[in-house]
Amino acid sequence: MLASVALAAGYVVADGNDWVDGALTFAAVDGTTFADARTVRAGTPLVAPADRDKAIDAAAAAKLVDRLCADKAVGKDVSVAVMQADGTVVSSHQPDTAREPASTMKTLTSLAAASVLDMGSTLETRTLLATGSDGSSTVILSGEGDMLLGAGASDAAHVNGRAGLATLAQDTAQALRKQGVTKVTVDYDDSLFGDERYPARISENNGDQLYYTGVSSMAIDGGRQRVRPLDDPDTFEDYPQLSQTTAQDTAATFRTLLAAQGITVQAAAPEQVAVPEHRTALASVSSAPLSAVMAFMLQHSDNTLAELFGRLLALHEGVANSPQGATQAVLAQLDKLGVDTDGVTMADCSGLSPGSRLTVSTLAQVQQRNLEIGIAPAAAEGLSMAGLVGTAATRLADADASGLLRVKTGSLGTVTSMAGNVSREGGGVAAFAVIVNNPSDMAGARTAVNRFVAALARL
Repeated sequence: MLASVALAAGYVVADGNDWVDGALTFAAVDGTTFADARTVRAGTPLVAPADRDKAIDAAAAAKLVDRLCADKAVGKDVSVAVMQADGTVVSSHQPDTAREPASTMKTLTSLAAASVLDMGSTLETRTLLATGSDGSSTVILSGEGDMLLGAGASDAAHVNGRAGLATLAQDTAQALRKQGVTKVTVDYDDSLFGDERYPARISENNGDQLYYTGVSSMAIDGGRQRVRPLDDPDTFEDYPQLSQTTAQDTAATFRTLLAAQGITVQAAAPEQVAVPEHRTALASVSSAPLSAVMAFMLQHSDNTLAELFGRLLALHEGVANSPQGATQAVLAQLDKLGVDTDGVTMADCSGLSPGSRLTVSTLAQVQQRNLEIGIAPAAAEGLSMAGLVGTAATRLADADASGLLRVKTGSLGTVTSMAGNVSREGGGVAAFAVIVNNPSDMAGARTAVNRFVAALARL
């Protein structure tokens, strides 16, 4: 049972506060429902919608900023900004100094992508049939970028595994038999993201290939090579090694599953091929809505999925189909939204690659946009709830702030950062950003940031 649940600014309880099957669903005031019917259990106390116009006590905010910056564990390379819902900065420390942001960079990618892409749409993975001049049949597996495929049946209860290869194999086999085809070769088309899949320097922070694999038209469980499957595919904290051949792996798994359906599959390993034009799909499976995939990305701080959203945005905007095109598309959209991108250098869309820099002024402005209804709700809904879910599950310093803090964390060897928005205990909201580079004591700096963020709820 959750201790409390805060509604994101501009959101209300749907269906006139009616409980359905012991759960309560939220909706935006414009009628848009939360990603994937996000619910809370009966009996959970709800915090009322925040007053966006209630001013923050600037003196109290300044004391919190001063206390954080004076903490010896934090060191000297620290920037902080606290902002009201209207964009007014009420307190800050070196807000325009560009620093390495780590995974808080993902909030820029999320806001840009969610403000342009159809976040209610899904990514399809389909099979198509090609017939050779000799009468041979080839099933081609083709995807739109679903890197959270499951190896089993499609699972409507989860984001990771929503589209299942076993279901696709079953439906494909049925379609083949209807056409009198019982013997095939299986190949795949992984051309969606072109030849450039890896930001230039990402390997420097991807030791043992634990944190990134190249974006792909398809992957099982994000490419995570697990020894045994998870009980809950959406909930995990481990970092198994990531396959670097995710599309080929997916096709190999599908090949085995199709054979298990009674189709004779040639022994040749799946190869990369181009899908012939004007072919009707034999069968297809659909990912969770992009809004739910974005929430999964943010809460797990999935670097590959962050890059995926950048690439989907680049394709949508018609810019270069490359890592550089993705960052270009993100920055261009932030400019359209009025976010100040001075001092921003995006080495990638996730913050994993060395060389990224941005200011807390930019980070806080992104969060301020997340407080506005109708811009990009999926970017706000997907944030972790400190103490409750996501990478911030262990970052709650004050139980009284439970459910009030929606944040994105960032962690690298010399970086700890956090950005998000706050439902204040006395009403009102706040946006904030903190970046610490080169702390004197990393564990102590993280604790200091946790205390600072929790205290924002009391402003």
